[in-house]
Amino acid sequence: MSLHPSVPATLPEPVGAPYFHYEHGELYAEGVPVSDLARLHGTPLYVYSRAALRAAWQRFADAINGRDALVCYGMKANSNLAVLREFARLGAGFDIVSGGELARVQAAGGDPGKVVFSGVGKQTWELEAALHAGVRCFNVESVAELQHLSATAARLGLKAPVSLRVNPDVDAHTHPYISTGLKENKFGIAIEEAVAAYRLAAKLPGLEIVGVDCHIGSQLTEIDPYLDALDKLLDLIDALAAENIRLRHLDIGGGVGIRYRDEQPLSLRALLDEVFRRVAARGHGNLQLVMEPGRSLVGNAGILVTEVLYLKHAEAKNFAIIDAAMTDLIRPTLYDAWHGVLPVKTPASDTAAAHYDIVGPVCESGDWLARDRQLALRQGDLLAIESAGAYAFVMSSQYNTRPRAAEVLVDGTVAHLIRKREQIAELFASEMLPPDA
Repeated sequence: MSLHPSVPATLPEPVGAPYFHYEHGELYAEGVPVSDLARLHGTPLYVYSRAALRAAWQRFADAINGRDALVCYGMKANSNLAVLREFARLGAGFDIVSGGELARVQAAGGDPGKVVFSGVGKQTWELEAALHAGVRCFNVESVAELQHLSATAARLGLKAPVSLRVNPDVDAHTHPYISTGLKENKFGIAIEEAVAAYRLAAKLPGLEIVGVDCHIGSQLTEIDPYLDALDKLLDLIDALAAENIRLRHLDIGGGVGIRYRDEQPLSLRALLDEVFRRVAARGHGNLQLVMEPGRSLVGNAGILVTEVLYLKHAEAKNFAIIDAAMTDLIRPTLYDAWHGVLPVKTPASDTAAAHYDIVGPVCESGDWLARDRQLALRQGDLLAIESAGAYAFVMSSQYNTRPRAAEVLVDGTVAHLIRKREQIAELFASEMLPPDA
């Protein structure tokens, strides 16, 4: 199968190329026509490329270039077991934010010893599960959590490896909903309070200090915010060393951006070369580097396939009403996010192009997936919403009693169903009617 076919001039090049591409006027996922997948599995439908997942992983491996680093996949971006198993086989660790995500890692065959447990609100049962599983590290986000983790580990007769997530007050220049490194954000411990928190951690029972962690936001396309945060972390590490508090790893978080439209993603190699240079220059070359990428590993490895149900031409707007909805991809209405929209097949020559808002059937005005897109459409056409590998299914819902869509993983010319479409009866199977009065 060729991953570099020619793209007809009338069709755009997918952002997920070459893994999503046009052949003879039809959109393919690797070697499989997307229309065949829609016909077999129905729509809406999430389609992922295994080759794209591997290629994204390899970009990190190439940038690391044999240096001491651990990549922990930020699995909140896409937590399907097949995706997790793929990364586990490639050697990934995992960045988790819940006990449920830990259970997924274990079910997929991932190594709990390569898991970092982040999140501001870890419950007691989650801490216990992670301690028993033997996770690599807890990224602790408050002094109160530090004290609770200490008590929990001591009660179980276990040691909790801890890294404090430090909030460096660095502007990531991203959407405010996905910025996490400013003082007004809920995440982490203010860097001015970090030394005192580490002193406390060194005294508390049941804890072992192993690292420092920082995550300043998501969809970053510039290197400078990472380096600004890194310099502050290195100052902190110097201060801790002066108090004989030694670390084993430095976690710079994730947040590497992808191209949705016309963004220019940052160079991983340039970023890591400078990170390793600065760390070594400050005398901390013994520290293992940890990263927590999510979106950059899966975002452009997936599309959401949907059918045009109706075309509605109104005085102020033209609407293409599709069978996908905000329940399948909430990012546009939540973040005002842009996702590309591709025709699955070349439009018929007698179909006139027009500007459409791409909207779903959910009973909300916020139910839109794209606005003001010029497309030549007919009722029954298939569309592919791009960049749906990250934060699509994982943020989907059953609002309006809509079954969640199926997921398919394409590997060359073979497509694997990796999640069945929900059935309506399943949506209320756990509900119970009280006895009549």
